[in-house]
Amino acid sequence: QQELSQFIEQEQAQARVQESVHKMTSMCWDKCVTGTPSTRFSRSEESCLSYCVDRFLDTSLKLVQLIQEQRNAAGGQ
Repeated sequence: QQELSQFIEQEQAQARVQESVHKMTSMCWDKCVTGTPSTRFSRSEESCLSYCVDRFLDTSLKLVQLIQEQRNAAGGQ
Protein backbone atom coordinates (compact mmCIF):
# COMPACT_ATOMS: atom_id res chain seq x y z
CA GLN A 1 0.00 0.00 0.00
CA GLN A 2 2.80 2.40 0.91
CA GLU A 3 4.68 1.62 -2.31
CA LEU A 4 1.56 2.34 -4.32
CA SER A 5 1.09 5.67 -2.52
CA GLN A 6 4.69 6.63 -3.19
CA PHE A 7 4.37 5.65 -6.84
CA ILE A 8 1.21 7.74 -7.25
CA GLU A 9 2.84 10.69 -5.52
CA GLN A 10 5.87 10.46 -7.82
CA GLU A 11 3.68 10.26 -10.90
CA GLN A 12 1.66 13.27 -9.79
CA ALA A 13 4.85 15.25 -9.15
CA GLN A 14 6.13 14.32 -12.60
CA ALA A 15 2.82 15.40 -14.16
CA ARG A 16 3.04 18.77 -12.38
CA VAL A 17 6.57 19.30 -13.68
CA GLN A 18 5.51 18.42 -17.23
CA GLU A 19 2.55 20.80 -16.97
CA SER A 20 4.83 23.61 -15.80
CA VAL A 21 7.27 22.99 -18.64
CA HIS A 22 4.39 23.00 -21.13
CA LYS A 23 3.05 26.30 -19.76
CA MET A 24 6.50 27.87 -19.76
CA THR A 25 7.24 26.71 -23.29
CA SER A 26 3.92 27.95 -24.63
CA MET A 27 4.07 31.29 -22.85
CA CYS A 28 7.69 32.05 -23.73
CA TRP A 29 7.29 30.89 -27.33
CA ASP A 30 4.25 33.12 -27.87
CA LYS A 31 6.01 36.06 -26.26
CA CYS A 32 9.45 35.74 -27.86
CA VAL A 33 9.19 34.03 -31.25
CA THR A 34 7.58 36.66 -33.40
CA GLY A 35 8.80 35.66 -36.84
CA THR A 36 8.65 32.48 -38.83
CA PRO A 37 10.61 29.77 -37.01
CA SER A 38 13.78 28.68 -38.78
CA THR A 39 16.66 26.41 -37.84
CA ARG A 40 18.02 29.02 -35.39
CA PHE A 41 16.59 31.70 -33.15
CA SER A 42 17.58 35.30 -33.73
CA ARG A 43 19.69 36.95 -31.04
CA SER A 44 16.69 38.88 -29.76
CA GLU A 45 14.53 35.75 -29.66
CA GLU A 46 17.25 33.80 -27.86
CA SER A 47 17.70 36.58 -25.32
CA CYS A 48 13.95 36.91 -24.80
CA LEU A 49 13.52 33.15 -24.37
CA SER A 50 16.33 32.97 -21.85
CA TYR A 51 14.95 35.89 -19.85
CA CYS A 52 11.39 34.52 -20.03
CA VAL A 53 12.43 31.08 -18.78
CA ASP A 54 14.50 32.61 -15.97
CA ARG A 55 11.59 34.77 -14.81
CA PHE A 56 9.14 31.87 -15.08
CA LEU A 57 11.39 29.71 -12.90
CA ASP A 58 11.94 32.55 -10.41
CA THR A 59 8.20 33.09 -10.13
CA SER A 60 7.48 29.37 -9.80
CA LEU A 61 10.05 28.98 -7.03
CA LYS A 62 8.69 32.01 -5.19
CA LEU A 63 5.14 30.63 -5.37
CA VAL A 64 6.31 27.26 -4.03
CA GLN A 65 8.08 29.03 -1.16
CA LEU A 66 4.97 31.09 -0.34
CA ILE A 67 2.73 28.02 -0.38
CA GLN A 68 5.17 26.15 1.86
CA GLU A 69 5.27 29.10 4.28
CA GLN A 70 1.47 29.20 4.39
CA ARG A 71 1.32 25.44 5.05
CA ASN A 72 3.88 25.75 7.82
CA ALA A 73 2.01 28.69 9.38
CA ALA A 74 -1.31 26.83 9.20
CA GLY A 75 0.23 23.71 10.69
CA GLY A 76 1.79 25.65 13.54
CA GLN A 77 -1.44 27.27 14.67
